[in-house]
Amino acid sequence: MDSTMSRTEAAEPHRQTADDVLAALDSDPRSGLTQRQARQRLDRVGANALAAESPPPAWKKILAQFANVLVILLLVAALISAGLWLFERDSALPFEAMAIFAIVLLNAAMGYIQDARAEQAVAALQKMSAAHATVVRDGTRQSILTTEIVPGDIILVEEGDTVPADARLIEAVSLQMAEAPLTGESLPVTKAIAPIPSDVPLGDRRNMIFSGTAATYGRGRAVVVATGMQTQIGRIAGMLEGAPEETTPLQRELDKVGRLLGTIVVVIAVVMIATILLVENVQGISAIFDVLILGVALAVAAIPEGLPAIVTAVLAIGVQRMAKRHAIIRHLAAVETLGSANVVASDKTGTLTRNEMTVRVIVTASGRATFGGTGYDPQGGLSADGGAAVDGDQLAETLRALTAADRANNAALVERDGRWSVQGDPTEGALIVAARKAGLEREALDARFERVGEVPFSSERKLMSTVHSDGDEPGRLVVLTKGAPDVLLERCSHELAGNEVRPLSETRRGEIAALNDQLAGEALRTLGLAFRTLPEETAGTEAFDDGIEGDLVFLGLVGMIDPPRDEARAAIERAKAAGIRPIMITGDHPVTASVIAAELGLSDGRAATGAELEAMSEEALDDTVREVSVFARVSPEHKLRIVKALQRHSKTVAMTGDGVNDAPALKTADIGIAMGITGTDVSKQSADIVLADDNFASIVAAVEEGRAIYANIRKFLRYLLSSNIGEVMTMFFGVLLAEAIGLTAAGGGGFVLPLLATQILWINLVTDGAPALALGVDPADAGVMRQPPRPRGERVITPAMWAGILLVGLVMAAGTLIVLDACLPGGWIEGSGTIVYAQTMAFTTLTLFQLFNVFNARSDHTSAFVGLFANRWLWAAVGLSAVLHATVVYVPFLQAAFSTTNLGAADWLFCAVVASSVLWVREAGKFIGRALVQGSRPAAA
Repeated sequence: MDSTMSRTEAAEPHRQTADDVLAALDSDPRSGLTQRQARQRLDRVGANALAAESPPPAWKKILAQFANVLVILLLVAALISAGLWLFERDSALPFEAMAIFAIVLLNAAMGYIQDARAEQAVAALQKMSAAHATVVRDGTRQSILTTEIVPGDIILVEEGDTVPADARLIEAVSLQMAEAPLTGESLPVTKAIAPIPSDVPLGDRRNMIFSGTAATYGRGRAVVVATGMQTQIGRIAGMLEGAPEETTPLQRELDKVGRLLGTIVVVIAVVMIATILLVENVQGISAIFDVLILGVALAVAAIPEGLPAIVTAVLAIGVQRMAKRHAIIRHLAAVETLGSANVVASDKTGTLTRNEMTVRVIVTASGRATFGGTGYDPQGGLSADGGAAVDGDQLAETLRALTAADRANNAALVERDGRWSVQGDPTEGALIVAARKAGLEREALDARFERVGEVPFSSERKLMSTVHSDGDEPGRLVVLTKGAPDVLLERCSHELAGNEVRPLSETRRGEIAALNDQLAGEALRTLGLAFRTLPEETAGTEAFDDGIEGDLVFLGLVGMIDPPRDEARAAIERAKAAGIRPIMITGDHPVTASVIAAELGLSDGRAATGAELEAMSEEALDDTVREVSVFARVSPEHKLRIVKALQRHSKTVAMTGDGVNDAPALKTADIGIAMGITGTDVSKQSADIVLADDNFASIVAAVEEGRAIYANIRKFLRYLLSSNIGEVMTMFFGVLLAEAIGLTAAGGGGFVLPLLATQILWINLVTDGAPALALGVDPADAGVMRQPPRPRGERVITPAMWAGILLVGLVMAAGTLIVLDACLPGGWIEGSGTIVYAQTMAFTTLTLFQLFNVFNARSDHTSAFVGLFANRWLWAAVGLSAVLHATVVYVPFLQAAFSTTNLGAADWLFCAVVASSVLWVREAGKFIGRALVQGSRPAAA
């Protein structure tokens, strides 16, 4: 049996006859497998389930939180601090080490919680499979768990059933399958059993049904050829497992900043320690440890301890802002990545379009009429060419045609919670919506036309007919028929013109065929409508066959399409204005894709097909993705190749989609965006962002929000780093100029630090924290969507930002040391205070420097006084930081921990005046900068 199954797989079952496939699988089309055969095969091939990837153990997830340059540096500093405390015991507790460990653990905890929401795409794929399936075993129909299905099982599929495994059809009665989640095809696919001699894409394998797809019409019987990971869904799950986890630009840039800060720490510490050991008379272990204390203090000053936690917190705040704009963030770092995307590769069905078939055109003997509105909402007018009202003969013809469309129909239009939907075939649903738009109500049609018979649609006839009694003319039976226009025309002998029936000439047949071709060229799916009256002697007939589908009266043509979303065109224009290139990647037909793309202004209509991509080398594909913006009839493998080709061009790619077929590309793209309403669980779990309203326009809104959040991240980085550089310079020049500013004399001849390590830690973790978070919710700058995306290689901190950071740090250090000197005896400015008083004054001045600096940090170009009160959270944070600092200055047990003393009102005023200098110096620099670039638009933040 194993050998026969392998031959079946190798030969591809869609290319074989049904009998050959059954023989290869040793299965009977009527009795199916025996229970014994099924058990043996289940033992041999395994359960019909997808192989889920084993999650990493908890200890690996915890350790991963510490695999960051900044975190490692903090841990080293904390360990040194703890060791020094154990040696000296100069305080009740190791405050410095405890504080550092606390922030590291907090950051690790937040990261671990995020990892707990790890990808569950494989599990979501498993949920798509039906829990039970109907099979034939031992000649009887029975329901079994889908996990027990094996190759060779005969499965029965009816309308509404989800297919449990890939199978070759052996019987199909009007069977139509919804394969959009797998292939991207927006319309149900009509199935057949005839073999297909050539190798064709999944969407064209009409004799196959696939796991996870659903039957929308008819019924079928099939033999299972693949289960579990061997199914098409299983192949996608395998690709999904193998898709690499990409780090986002922010993560990469923060790692660069961490390495840079680490280098600064090492260089400054080595230089300072070497300088002290060479210049000062350092002898004994205690003195050497004092030098090491300086090294720890410099490390604390150079590293923004709160940076990892504040980044996470600001991104979390961004998540809430994005949710208000219908974008649900699954991964925090994706907030900023979307703002840097310069390519949006979008699926068509359900993303750019509504995934709701809509009748656009109806053509009758008197001309063409157009329907307004889109989707299943029965709102929208009916107008003739040129916008004129439909009236007279054209109105009569249109109403007769739409009556036939509504009655020869098995779908239902329902409204639930203000949302319209179709139960049944979407094409039939679209016909009902068109009838409602024309004013035909279901109750009136039901009352007049009672169905008494039906000839179901079949793929051989390509027609469907229903027979109705006519309440207005008792005893009269009416046949209403819809179907493929070319087939229907052959069955028609007359045409309705106004209220008269006239013979259908050959010339008129040619005209109708040409009109049908014209509609098809507009990417409209066409259907023909017709009717006839049955002879009176058939009134008592209980069963009807396709013999009634002759001598029909042609009513007209309807053209329908899955229309673009109303908001999509404006969203695409806005994306282009923001420097973002939209690309359509779909499994649908090239003509349909091109027409939709042209309507949306996405491209000039040129499309590349999956077959063309298959024949391309990587180099040719690289050239194609630069020029072509529409890709049609593509497979999941093609989507991955397109995304990777774009990434080879250094593009930051956002991929949108809603189906299973989108999952690998969503995973591989820099940012994956899934649809929240129509999207499958697989796409949602594979994505970084889920659109709650399935609206393409929400993507553009999310881009705007992402850019604003990234700008805010730069704001607090500017603030934190300039503050920390100020601390580093204060420590560096304080030790270097210790004798000149009176520190040496105050220390009895030995060297004394200008600030204690615990004081610097307090500034970094507490005083800096709240203002930095408040900058994270700063309002978006005007014109953020008129700027191009941030270049992929651009660092999060630009050279201009570094220049501003260094200037601010120098001003802070100079002001703080001037205050320190003025409070100590000796030095350039004579003072009379103690070392504790002087350090408290310096501590307070540096704190106030940073509170003034937070307003500078809002922009490198715009004055701090522009929109000064726009961010109330910033003012609250500044007030909170000032209060917290006051507690350290005045609360007794905190005075002991931080070596501070009480200050008077004059002391506070002196510190505030000196600290405000950073604001005025920076304002002067911004003014000069704006004057130099007068006439050009300043960058946002």
